[in-house]
Amino acid sequence: MLSNQEKTVPGSVSSMTKETLILGVDLDGVCGDYTTAFRSVVAQELNVDPASLPDQRGWDFAEWNLTGDQFKELHHLAVNEHRMLRSMPVFENASEVLWRLSDAGVWIRIITHRLYVNWGHATAVTDTVEWLDQSRIPYRDICFLGDKPEIEADIYIDDAAHNVNGLRDSGNTVIVFDAPYNQKLAGPRVTNWLECEQTILTLASEMGFALQPELPGLDPGHARLEEH
Repeated sequence: MLSNQEKTVPGSVSSMTKETLILGVDLDGVCGDYTTAFRSVVAQELNVDPASLPDQRGWDFAEWNLTGDQFKELHHLAVNEHRMLRSMPVFENASEVLWRLSDAGVWIRIITHRLYVNWGHATAVTDTVEWLDQSRIPYRDICFLGDKPEIEADIYIDDAAHNVNGLRDSGNTVIVFDAPYNQKLAGPRVTNWLECEQTILTLASEMGFALQPELPGLDPGHARLEEH
């Protein structure tokens, strides 16, 4: 479990100062490999070979020959029966990088639209929190919503084109986490979490935030949780 110092009640802005960098972090497609997890569910439910569901897909899964209604139904099954949000693979270095940023004073705000389908919110929330703990991802607060421009953060990380465009239209700074379906978006763009870390540090410096993270390999990072 993450320490109480790493988790506070959502919206506890009283504990922040104006010198605190708030980082808005998406989950699916940024911290967790949604495509791999969902592919497994779709293959089981439709009784098809997972290899027949390509990596190079659009945001709407059109290459998987899913209609909008099919996607909603399969997503509902994935969340409530397969418990996909509890077992989704985590992207390499996500935990380590976020720990270094947190230790450097970054306020990590998880922002996710996982309450996508009705009649499964309790499961989605519970499994999301459990997944964050199991994946050793630190965070100060968490927001479940789809309209991300409503959330106050200094830098956002997202993979969905509509979120990136909406945030940028509202004057926000957004890092694009590379995916096949967002290739038309302008940068800054990263393909992995180590690149993301360097981009965040550069942007933070340009914004006037003073961060002093530990060097990779020298800090305890997420391994500290395994000592308890």
